[in-house]
Amino acid sequence: KGKCPEDGWDESTIELFLHELAIMDSNNFLGNCGVGEREGRVASGLVARRHYRLIHGIGRSGDISAVQPKAAGSSLLNKLTNSIVLDIIKLAGVRTVTNCFVVPMATGMSLTLCFLTLRHKRPKAKYIIWPRIDQKSCFKSMITAGFEPVVIENVLEGDELRTDIEAVEAKIKALGAENILCVHSTTSCFAPRVPDRLEELAVICANYDIPHIVNNAYGVQSSKCMHLIQQGARVGRIDAFVQSLDKNFMVPVGGAIIAGFNESFIQEISKMYPGKASASPSLDVLITLLSLGANGYKQLLKERKEMFSYLSSELKKLADNHNERLLDTPHNPISLAMSLKNLDENNDAAVTQLGSMLFTRQVSGARVVPCGSVQTVNNYTFKGFMSHANDYPCAYLNAASAIGIKKQDVDVFLKRLDKCLKTSRKESKKGKVVNEISNSNTGTEQLED
Repeated sequence: KGKCPEDGWDESTIELFLHELAIMDSNNFLGNCGVGEREGRVASGLVARRHYRLIHGIGRSGDISAVQPKAAGSSLLNKLTNSIVLDIIKLAGVRTVTNCFVVPMATGMSLTLCFLTLRHKRPKAKYIIWPRIDQKSCFKSMITAGFEPVVIENVLEGDELRTDIEAVEAKIKALGAENILCVHSTTSCFAPRVPDRLEELAVICANYDIPHIVNNAYGVQSSKCMHLIQQGARVGRIDAFVQSLDKNFMVPVGGAIIAGFNESFIQEISKMYPGKASASPSLDVLITLLSLGANGYKQLLKERKEMFSYLSSELKKLADNHNERLLDTPHNPISLAMSLKNLDENNDAAVTQLGSMLFTRQVSGARVVPCGSVQTVNNYTFKGFMSHANDYPCAYLNAASAIGIKKQDVDVFLKRLDKCLKTSRKESKKGKVVNEISNSNTGTEQLED
């Protein structure tokens, strides 16, 4: 039926299915006589087994979605994977999506492929309108495609950083709609930035006839992010939305899904991909979804949402205990932020030191964001880099509740964070006292000390 099975298959069934696909590829025919330059020959048996003998990859040299006659099994795998992934995207909340395909590149390069496809439709355009998000790959995706990003600074509303809709529209008028390739918006992001106002942006894009590409990197796991995409497509214009395989489906890094509401445009993007492609990302996500089944994936989404509520309430308690504050970011469904004002006031280095302490204590993924750091990316200078704003009011720490997180992860993180904050506070106070003493000493007194 081309849909994800309701209940997951056991490993033996999945392996049998993959072996049946593999024997449909010419490199596994007993009497095969290959005289071409690409015949699916593999020198290592270990490598062949790692790929279930599906060696030919996917697509043909001119189209990543095309069927390869000498690789019927790999081609079928590709078609099935795209169909099952489309089913899951609908299940996750974007009901009217019409087409998608798995591309063997991570999110940044997949966004680049979308921009390059749009180039042929809008040959005069050289700008991309981009509400600021401090993440290098989505910024570099525009530079790599040869376009000039027009950075729209976010507006501070309470603790949240939100899309400046008026600034977007003003910039479109100033530059001229025909000179703008697209609006490049974001759903999933680190708090205190929250998902862009997708509905308003989609309406602007429809009104000015400008394409709209959405970076939905880890948004499939969030019903709120998927709802924003669905609503944006309903009231306005969204041409494509791109999501990562590893972040949403717990597979190795290396693949993404490009999806959209206009079947022919998504096909155009797939045809823009030059050459054949690795089947590994498709194989990984197919195995994973057959193993989980639709019910298993829905259960993971439910658990993630429950863990977000738990992380939020427990992090708030911990923040209160340390005279800090869980920032109020109700529009961000995945990421949370806790202020670090006390550390920041005592010692500038204490904030970044906290990040190092957490990392050495095997806490991965938590980000510590100091005030005022400057970063240059491809000759563009960002003030307050990582905080998504030039002057965010305080330093803070990020933690996220992503798919697959367990209660044990949250509990261990909070316990280690509590210890690190206590240690940091002691060291900050000690450093402050030493500085005061050294500043009060002069001449020989300072030498004697």
